[in-house]
Amino acid sequence: MGKDILFEFIGTAILILFGGGVCANMSLKDTKGKNGGWVVIAFGWGLGVFVAAFIAAPFSGAHLNPAVTIGLAIAGSFNGNILGYCIAQLLGAMVGACLVYIMYKPHFDVEDNPDVKLGVFCTGPAIKAIFYNFISEVIGTFVLIFGILMVGGAEIAGPLPVALIIVAIGMSLGGTTGYAINPARDLGPRLVHFLLPIKGKRNSNWSYAWVPVVAPIVGCALAALLYLAV
Repeated sequence: MGKDILFEFIGTAILILFGGGVCANMSLKDTKGKNGGWVVIAFGWGLGVFVAAFIAAPFSGAHLNPAVTIGLAIAGSFNGNILGYCIAQLLGAMVGACLVYIMYKPHFDVEDNPDVKLGVFCTGPAIKAIFYNFISEVIGTFVLIFGILMVGGAEIAGPLPVALIIVAIGMSLGGTTGYAINPARDLGPRLVHFLLPIKGKRNSNWSYAWVPVVAPIVGCALAALLYLAV
């Protein structure tokens, strides 16, 4: 395993530790952050991206997202191991989700709403309307990838601009689906929710799971194609 793939794994695990952690802190019963609100969640994810990217960037470029890897590859800005990066990101997301569960286990145990427990791990629509849910994820991912490409790629852009894009997406575009905009971020923790013996959990909503995987790939491809066109 190359150091770049190792740090994609580490960086994505840290991203999900912070991102899943802020969701747990804002929603699970009896946490000190309970009901902190959407602004805290948006900044928690954005700052999580900043920390994870700051750690991983010198070694891997800090993609931390298959949509970033695929988008940069389509745009000709990345010629590394696409499959290796994507697998490392998925596995890293799973490890990060496990760490969130371990840290907040007493709160998972006393939380009696299974939907809240699922929401710590993965996204779901505020109003289920699959076509519009899909479009929401396409648009959010498009903004992320086009923004990254226009400032020179994830490594050149640096952690702070990418983190601010994530915060902006969360605040402005995230209320419809929870803005997965990252197949690994959603699928990895959803698998962990499915596999872990979480007290009182519900099903993992697999009927929706394809949306936050496929839509970001469509969004990143559209962003890369526009970038090449302009």
